[in-house]
Amino acid sequence: MAYEPLEIPEQIQRMVAALVATQPAGGGLCLIGGFRYRLLDRGKRRSVDIDYHWEGDLASKQRDLIALFERRLLPDVGRQLGLQGTVASARPAGHDSTSVATIDLAFWKLGSTLGRIEIPVDITRIECVDPPTARTADGIIYRTASDADMLESKVIAILGRTFLEHRDLLDLHLFASHAAADAPRRIQRKLARLQVDGATIRRRLEDLDRSAARHAKALDAVIRDQLDPVPAATLADAGGGMTVLASVRRLLAEMLGPGGVTA
Repeated sequence: MAYEPLEIPEQIQRMVAALVATQPAGGGLCLIGGFRYRLLDRGKRRSVDIDYHWEGDLASKQRDLIALFERRLLPDVGRQLGLQGTVASARPAGHDSTSVATIDLAFWKLGSTLGRIEIPVDITRIECVDPPTARTADGIIYRTASDADMLESKVIAILGRTFLEHRDLLDLHLFASHAAADAPRRIQRKLARLQVDGATIRRRLEDLDRSAARHAKALDAVIRDQLDPVPAATLADAGGGMTVLASVRRLLAEMLGPGGVTA
């Protein structure tokens, strides 16, 4: 079967997720992040990486997955897609190595114009109130965080990250319907656990207001580069990044509750 260049990374992502979901080395891992939305919720934003939530020792799970990918993923990708590849541990830029363990997957085909495909697999922790849930796609059962915990992880990332990732704003806009009825209480509890202080939260909220034009421009780039073409055009026609930003600012106000910033 022939693949367009832009389709190959997602084919590999799906192979990774299926392998992790069905092998002992992946036991206990919860699929989260943008690719979780893509795979299990028919999300229209393409993701460049794969994220997993893990409660245990990150380095140990990283080693387990590296061994699995070397033993099973590389041969499978070679047979199905005709690509060579490597697996390596990495320290993610801008992250504390105690909170994220990254595996770098790289693939290429000699003599082709495909270029080098790089897919990071991040093992991390998110604050969860609910127990894990099981979701099915193409006959495979995936362990994942609840819809509410997933959406709240986006809120916490927006408020607490040192460097804002605008894809988190878009995901919050796209999956706002997943918010729990008691989201303000849940989020305040999580922010307190993570020791995200009120000053940090206020600075981020003020920056979203003060630098609206800059954030809207960055969102326009995410919409253009990461959304599927038809929904990207629809969202652009509806106001694009500025519309998404206005939606996110309203959602943050609602999800932080009437008391506002108390963490």
